[in-house]
Amino acid sequence: MKKLLLVGALLGAISAAPALAQQSNLGTVTIPKKVMADGKPLAAGTYQVRVSNDEVKAATGEAPGSEKWVEFLKGGKVVGREVATVVGKDDIGQIAKGRKPKANGAQVEMLKGGDYWRVWINRGGTNYIINLPPAA
Repeated sequence: MKKLLLVGALLGAISAAPALAQQSNLGTVTIPKKVMADGKPLAAGTYQVRVSNDEVKAATGEAPGSEKWVEFLKGGKVVGREVATVVGKDDIGQIAKGRKPKANGAQVEMLKGGDYWRVWINRGGTNYIINLPPAA
């Protein structure tokens, strides 16, 4: 009986491992002003950002995986989340002009017109672009 329980626990841990492995840390960003993330306010501050295990359903014509949920963490606790556009290093030049973050770096900037704060993280050549509107 003990062996059966041990085997069951081991199989459960192995089947959960891929889901846990998908949740990866992207880095740390500092957001200078209060913004909206997934329709909820997110205070100005420094956050750890990670890719969530939650799936984004691809819109018609979009490649699967072209968008991912990312989570903003403070003190190890998720305090906000938003959808990020995911762009590979070979395609980023066609999409984004101007200054880009260095490899494994991040930048946060107000976009022209003041409609969005762009959080841009380059992790291993994969770019995660998150647009957050200013909070009222």
